[in-house]
Amino acid sequence: MENNIAQDWLAVEKMVFKRFGEKLDEQTILFIIGLQELGKGDADYKKEEKLDIIHIGICTVLSQFGYYEKIGFDDDGWPHFKNIKKLPNEIQGERQESLIKQAIIKYFNL
Repeated sequence: MENNIAQDWLAVEKMVFKRFGEKLDEQTILFIIGLQELGKGDADYKKEEKLDIIHIGICTVLSQFGYYEKIGFDDDGWPHFKNIKKLPNEIQGERQESLIKQAIIKYFNL
């Protein structure tokens, strides 16, 4: 299973490299997913807004596994999510990173 995740993650990295011309880390990929879900395009975002965009990316990809549900948008057009189930306490470090990678892979349908 871990081998498949590694292969699929490599496919994500290649796809992102083709699109952006450089290798991007998980946080940057989550930021891109968040931007896409926000639908406002690239702009000069403040640091707090950038963190919010990464959070949108995290909620979006983890919603595929039932951890979050999109509940709507605020007056400024930012999506909001409801936490449906907690991540198990034992999912930390590498296991959490693996879950996020699996969710990103699934998001891109790879």
